[in-house]
Amino acid sequence: MSTLQLFILLSPDSYIYLGWGGLTLLSLIVVLVSWRTRRRWLRWTLIVPLLLFWHIFLWGTYVGFRKVEVVHIEFASRDLPEAFDGYRIVQISDIHVGTYTGNRRCILEALVDSINAQHADLVVFTGDMQNKEASEIVACQDILKKIKSHDGVISILGNHDYPIYIDTTAINEYERYLCLGRTVEAQREMGWKVLMNGHLDIERDSAHIVIAGMENDGEGGRSPQKGDINTTLRGVSRDEFVVMLEHDPYSWRHRILPHSHAQLTLSGHTHAGQISLLGFSPAVFKFKEYQGLYKEGDRALYVSKGVGGVVPIRFGATGEIAVITLKKP
Repeated sequence: MSTLQLFILLSPDSYIYLGWGGLTLLSLIVVLVSWRTRRRWLRWTLIVPLLLFWHIFLWGTYVGFRKVEVVHIEFASRDLPEAFDGYRIVQISDIHVGTYTGNRRCILEALVDSINAQHADLVVFTGDMQNKEASEIVACQDILKKIKSHDGVISILGNHDYPIYIDTTAINEYERYLCLGRTVEAQREMGWKVLMNGHLDIERDSAHIVIAGMENDGEGGRSPQKGDINTTLRGVSRDEFVVMLEHDPYSWRHRILPHSHAQLTLSGHTHAGQISLLGFSPAVFKFKEYQGLYKEGDRALYVSKGVGGVVPIRFGATGEIAVITLKKP
């Protein structure tokens, strides 16, 4: 079992206990050093960062993780049919339902209420429904199936939705395949349409737009490369308006921009680092696009900060519901 697999196997509350334990131990060390030193500057050099760590931990765990903001974005495209001018898509991402246990379950219920309050034409989910296995989704089906919109809910898979975080010594390859099937089926049982390298049309009057869903297409390793853009867009003509759902924003520059005409891509995966201090997030070291709207000519990528996480903490990177309004210039 890898170190990362062991890390994911921990329960969400374990991270909180580790935070309390680690910061308490660090506090004892700082107190001891401060008591023994006569250098005032050294005392404050140790105490100020310690207080900051405590603030980030306590606020991020007990307040920040429970907050969700509604973000409004407009995307205009000449390729959009007139019938879809003003069409509202609500994007949610990275729920990680396995983290919503115990008293955090009410956060998930409030999230669903906030989504429904947007009265969307369409709700899309851009991956990472679970932390590790489908049983987490099954435990929350009664809440998630309440998400409603005029055109339903469309979902894709994120890296956590594949059985890559399950101990490889515990199951064989066939059992891993069954795990993936259970993850997909758990979402379909809620009435969600799961796209796996496929697409469907949304119709208004005599016009339509294409919602395409590609499987996770990351850099490899723990962000598997399962995406096939040719299969995803097979039969889609160049004059059609396409909203591409892809969990990992890495794929936008490496696959979607050069090998498709998809006008708008919606991604997640980054969580905006979950911690951002004075506008700086550690996500910047790993991702070229890690939160918000990015444009290349008349094409765009929106990266959601997501709403959850394996580790239940958010500081300066509040979870979000993105309301994307399509406009005809």
